[in-house]
Amino acid sequence: MRFDTIIRNGTVATASDTFVCDIGIRDGRIAALSTELEDADEVIDATGLFVLPGGIDSHVHLDQPSGDGIVMADDFDSGTRSAAIGGNSTVLAFCMQEKGQTLREALKVYHEKAQGKCHVDVAFHLVITDPTPEVLGQELPALVEDGYTSLKVFMTYEGLRLRDDQILDTLDAARRTGALVMVHCENEDAIRYLIGRHEEEGKFAPKYHATTRPIPAEREATHRALSLAEIVDVPIVIVHVSNREAMEEIRRARQRGQKIAGETCPQYLMLTADDLDRDALEGAKYVCSPPPRDKASQDACWEGLEQNVFDLFSSDHCPFRYEDVHGKLNEKGKRHFRWIPNGIPGVATRLPILFSEGVMKGRITLNQFVAQTATNHAKLYGLYPRKGTICVGADADLALWDPNRQVTITNDILAHGSDYTPYQGVEVRGWPVRLFVRGNSVMESGAMVEEAPSGHYLSRQRSSLVSKPA
Repeated sequence: MRFDTIIRNGTVATASDTFVCDIGIRDGRIAALSTELEDADEVIDATGLFVLPGGIDSHVHLDQPSGDGIVMADDFDSGTRSAAIGGNSTVLAFCMQEKGQTLREALKVYHEKAQGKCHVDVAFHLVITDPTPEVLGQELPALVEDGYTSLKVFMTYEGLRLRDDQILDTLDAARRTGALVMVHCENEDAIRYLIGRHEEEGKFAPKYHATTRPIPAEREATHRALSLAEIVDVPIVIVHVSNREAMEEIRRARQRGQKIAGETCPQYLMLTADDLDRDALEGAKYVCSPPPRDKASQDACWEGLEQNVFDLFSSDHCPFRYEDVHGKLNEKGKRHFRWIPNGIPGVATRLPILFSEGVMKGRITLNQFVAQTATNHAKLYGLYPRKGTICVGADADLALWDPNRQVTITNDILAHGSDYTPYQGVEVRGWPVRLFVRGNSVMESGAMVEEAPSGHYLSRQRSSLVSKPA
């Protein structure tokens, strides 16, 4: 039985097990897990390396409309290239429905943006901003059957946010179709009230982005989203949780018997609100929503990962250039925090940060790392077992990690379109040194093996969290 590739002598880890074996790859899939496999076109000695499922980053913004005159720093080419550098074999990007636009029209735009540009495999979440009866009653059921099985709704950002009645309608449509809903939880009315107060007091610097989006605004919206989901009796995902108060809402909902998934991100482990208070306008680099909090909130988010309150660890990669009139330092943004584009780059640094700070420092196990960065994403978003694990029949999406390689994060090694990284100078131990996507060697030693994009679009099944359509 001849293989295309054999990866030999690596320490293989899944979400449940760790073992030493050879991996035989044929026709883009894992064909054998055994010892002393022979006969392959290429044999790779992985002695001393971890062989992990390729990372799945299920919260990525690429080439997304971001306001008048604002341009996102990454398209699908640079964004998926950066994902590969960081050990990711799949990203799930958002397809943003604009007001008055059908979901089919939005998808046509995003498929055209992604076509021929992806270096890793890609799927789309549908962002619902205009939940008309036609969208929810006609388009959505057909699109879920076509493999677009997850949605996102916003409780903040004027022009994007939905009212509670619209959220209820969307949740009910998800219940009927078997879609999974992600919710961005912040109270827009409270934020607008606080912005008004700050403006009256002449507070316009980047640091005031954080004080106008305080923890209670996130906690209240999290509780409200969970309550609405409970009313409809449908599971939801609470994304990018930044603090203990919101995390405890998830924990309590689970204790009540709700089916809930929680997500946190690197910025809530590594950054604080003090980063927004840097000299001049440097704080603009760290503006994202929800904003980074404080050391106590960092500790809480680590606790959430350690205790598996959070199922998902995602980047919320939303990149803008800093030194750019179309980015963070646009003319209005220089004068008022309200106009600084929300979001930071992070798709390449997500895995190394969690590996170094989590696994290598003993906060989480290697198996938890695999679960929170790959397996749970695949299960929740309908890609398992094709993606997110190492088993016979799965796609050969494999990342080889050197657990002892020490790297200082600098912007020049990340291959994204942004001109900065919020983690500049952070030292990490452990780094992905090779990546395979469907058996194809895509990245080696921090460089792309083949410049021609070869990623596929992925149609997905329904989530493991949802019941059969009502």
